[in-house]
Amino acid sequence: MNCERCGDLIPDGESFDHRGKILCEDCYIGALQPPKSCDVAAVHSAKTHRQLSGESGADGLTELQSTMYNRIKESGKLTRPELMTLFNLKEWELDKQIAILRHCELIKARKIGEQIYIVPFELE
Repeated sequence: MNCERCGDLIPDGESFDHRGKILCEDCYIGALQPPKSCDVAAVHSAKTHRQLSGESGADGLTELQSTMYNRIKESGKLTRPELMTLFNLKEWELDKQIAILRHCELIKARKIGEQIYIVPFELE
């Protein structure tokens, strides 16, 4: 059987029922504890780990995270729907990537006029 959230094959006996959907373990955990962009402990942990590892910018990111970060830097600002379309992501997948990049203090949300954009962290 396949996970109803991510579509991955779930080995027998390793599925979880959440609100009527059959999920793999990763999606089940994500459904119970969705990523939070504004998490002080996660920001501190990510920054400390990156500093100790000598990482900065896109160092240590997955290919998707690196590409997303660079695209946001190049564009200066992108909306969540634009990011979902550009990277063919579902909303929950985008939330996860945004949270990781936010914890690394690489991006943040900024309201400009009536629209909320994802912008590089160093943008004033």
